[in-house]
This record gives sequence, structure tokens and C-alpha cells, in this order.
Amino acid sequence: MHLINDLYYWIDKVLFWGLVALRAWALFDCLTRKAAAFPAVGKLTKPIWVAILALGGFLGSYFPPQPVGLLSLITTVSAAVYLADVRPAVREITGGR
Repeated sequence: MHLINDLYYWIDKVLFWGLVALRAWALFDCLTRKAAAFPAVGKLTKPIWVAILALGGFLGSYFPPQPVGLLSLITTVSAAVYLADVRPAVREITGGR
């Protein structure tokens, strides 16, 4: 029984820090993109995405620090939407930079 509890503990830790890294990557990438590229591809503006990702990173990491909590999942989805939809469109218009 103790082995199973340890396994759950470490899976939660790895998943938690992996999701923190995902949110940080999305925020850092958003901060490095040009603001004019966001409306040019028909997406929300850069300040709105920065606010969504920064707030999501904070809330998903601190309230509560559970990788499978509802708030954590919502904030992870916002980072995933940025990385899967917005980032490729913005990269395409700016030439990958």
C-alpha cells in the first residue's frame, strides 16, 4: 500500500511540474511575439493572451497545487490553445521569429 501511495505522489509531482513548464513556455513564447501579428491573424490581442496565460499560470500553480484539479485543467487548456492554435498562426506571419 505504501508503494502505491509513493507512486501516486511522484506521478502528481511530475505531472504538476510538467504542467507548470507548459504554462511557462506558452507565456514566454507569447511575450516574445510581436503585438501586431496577433490581430493580423485574427486572434485576440497580445495583451489579452499575456493576461490569460499569466493569470492561468498563477492560478494553475497555486490554487490548489493539484495537477488534476479543475482550475489546473482549465488553465492548462488555455495554454494548450495558445500553443496549438495561436502560436503557429503568429509564427507563420512573422516568419518563425
